[in-house]
Amino acid sequence: MARSKQLAPGIGRFSRSQAFSRRGLYKGLKKSDKPAPVETPAFKEVTVGGEKNGGTRLVPTSKAPRFYPAEDVRQPKQSRKSPKPTKLRPTITPGTVLILLAGRFRGKRVVFLKQLESGLLLVTGPYKINGVPLRRVNQAYVIATSTKVDLGDFTVCTWRNNNPESLPNFDMCQVDDKINDLYFAKPSTKGSTSAEAEFFEDGKPKPKEAFPEAKSADQKEVDKVVIAAAQKQENLTKYLKATFGLSKGQFPHQMVF
Repeated sequence: MARSKQLAPGIGRFSRSQAFSRRGLYKGLKKSDKPAPVETPAFKEVTVGGEKNGGTRLVPTSKAPRFYPAEDVRQPKQSRKSPKPTKLRPTITPGTVLILLAGRFRGKRVVFLKQLESGLLLVTGPYKINGVPLRRVNQAYVIATSTKVDLGDFTVCTWRNNNPESLPNFDMCQVDDKINDLYFAKPSTKGSTSAEAEFFEDGKPKPKEAFPEAKSADQKEVDKVVIAAAQKQENLTKYLKATFGLSKGQFPHQMVF
């Protein structure tokens, strides 16, 4: 049966380009002539010493392996795809106020700091205003607003000689390389113990681990700069503290943020 049957005399169901793509003839077209591969002979002639050995002998070019696996082991297929860096939306720039749409802090407004190597966004509440700490979010689950906090050149502070007093001007802070994807990685637990055995160790519930002081210090230093910049704009701290929600009759695709 023809792929493009006639709806009327002389009028086909598909156009010429649609019929061509459905037949798949473009897959057989040669776009460029590749050089013919050089064929290597299966055997090569090697000189052999000794009077009774004939002088020469044919030896295979590629020697077969001496051992082979007893069972056929499937080799993993090599992927030809190369990972590409995630493209950041043009509406998201350092200091932009974002609305979280998923996760534990959905509905909260946060300030965007920078994009990490994994493509995730590094944001902060700040924690002192709305309780959102430094965390990573996917840009697919945020709404970029037109509100922006003027942070200057600041993203995350790095102190000279690890002394905060040596750099009192926060506007001159630069990007800190230690706050990356590994900064948020969970510590690996050695051993294959069950969750129940870890919780009830020696018949007692396992005490909750304290939050690292180093991360708490990083959070405070970042919040100092973001809060100081937010307080320069009128009602911006109240805007960050308020949660986002939709009322009856409101549609996000018709709203301007």
